[in-house]
Amino acid sequence: MLLFAVIALTSAALFAGAAGYISLVEHPARLLLTDEPLLAQWQPSYAKALPIQSGLAIVGGAFGLAAWYLSGQLLWIAGSTALLANWPFTIIAIMPTNKRLKAIRPEQAGPDTRTLLLHWGQLHGVRTLLGLTSTMFFAWASMATT
Repeated sequence: MLLFAVIALTSAALFAGAAGYISLVEHPARLLLTDEPLLAQWQPSYAKALPIQSGLAIVGGAFGLAAWYLSGQLLWIAGSTALLANWPFTIIAIMPTNKRLKAIRPEQAGPDTRTLLLHWGQLHGVRTLLGLTSTMFFAWASMATT
């Protein structure tokens, strides 16, 4: 049980840290660029972050559910739900914006592209909050089960 708890908490914390860095540092910094380099930076950054963040959400959520199964502590379900909620939120709320941004060539970027990226940043903030919420639930569950 301890190993599952450690993996769940570590995955959630890594997810929250990565999402927080993107929301608080990387995205605001890239918004200082003009439209073409702004999009040119976002596109490969998004492509590189996608497998990392999606993988952390799956691993953390799955190990959190395993910790719940072994301990019966409902806080593990709450943490797993918050972390795994990133998947449907991304698919339903963020993916339409992502698809539009990925379809634009950087040399075609303009004010509409910036507006989309501002919106994307707000949506990504929700992912950060979900990661932080999951981390808090997993930390609380870890203290409650020791």
